[in-house]
Amino acid sequence: MKLKDKIICLDRLGKWILTFDETLEAAIAQTYIHNKWFTKENTHRSLEGISNQFLTQKKLTAWVEKEQLNDDSGSGKKVGLILAGNIPCVGFHDWLCVIISGHEALVKLSDKDKFILPLLDKYLKEIGFDTKTKFVDRLNDMEAVIATGSNNTARYFESYFGKYPNIIRKNRNAIAILDGTESSDELKALGEDIFTYFGLGCRSTSKLYLPEGYDFEPMLEAFKTYNDLIHHNKYKNNFDFNYTLMIMNKVKHQSAGLILLVEDESLTSRIGTLHYEYYNDIEKLQAAINSQKENIQCVGTKMKLAKVNTIQLGKAQRPGLADYADGVNTIAFLKSI
Repeated sequence: MKLKDKIICLDRLGKWILTFDETLEAAIAQTYIHNKWFTKENTHRSLEGISNQFLTQKKLTAWVEKEQLNDDSGSGKKVGLILAGNIPCVGFHDWLCVIISGHEALVKLSDKDKFILPLLDKYLKEIGFDTKTKFVDRLNDMEAVIATGSNNTARYFESYFGKYPNIIRKNRNAIAILDGTESSDELKALGEDIFTYFGLGCRSTSKLYLPEGYDFEPMLEAFKTYNDLIHHNKYKNNFDFNYTLMIMNKVKHQSAGLILLVEDESLTSRIGTLHYEYYNDIEKLQAAINSQKENIQCVGTKMKLAKVNTIQLGKAQRPGLADYADGVNTIAFLKSI
């Protein structure tokens, strides 16, 4: 199938997603019944992002031109995909890279998210794009692997799949750097980076770097925008558990009513908590961040930093086609196998 025809089909898929017809809504409802973290609102948000950020003819055309894809780019290799299940449809981009580059996808879905991607694949096949995708319970006969999981599962992936060309992804987190002059709207945008998908994504902001003497009140006020989050049963259970631990262990913290702010050097924070750390030298901070870049997915800030790649506050959960996970160009990898 010609690349231009694939793009036309993918554009149609993007438009169909936004109709949220009864077939898609049924899959969304089934997903929520199976996994309470995947609320209807969050799955809608993820699918809308996929449609608007990935599946437009203009964006797809610019992307494949930048990556120098053409009708002969793919070698038709069988690529195994082990998809994560931390946020809805998180593996869509990897799958898209495989099918648009001319390879066959052998997809091992996460048990937490197994209904929607097969439906999207079915739609593409019905409108003439044979994606050569198979959904499998076990990977066999693959010639390359893209696997996403935790730091623990990554060790198993490396053991099992190390003999194949591979991309193996581990835990990552997003961070944000504030200078204390952020407006209310910018702090609300930061809240979007923190609270979207309950903070479960690798692009979810889990750590703040704050100037010494930072005034928390404007931030805590801005975060009230997201107060409805605390009504989600699983999130509230995590919040209550962590709050109890902090009280029992006399851990100093700040509470926004829906999240606990704790001074901690770790980049990774528990559900319902947010770590922060003070800085007094921006040059040293940039060096420290770069020394941990293998653990950082993206850096949100309004500041102009010379030595760190950054994005705007509020953009962490809105990746584009060229925002490859872990900074590894998936298309370049697929062209090389």
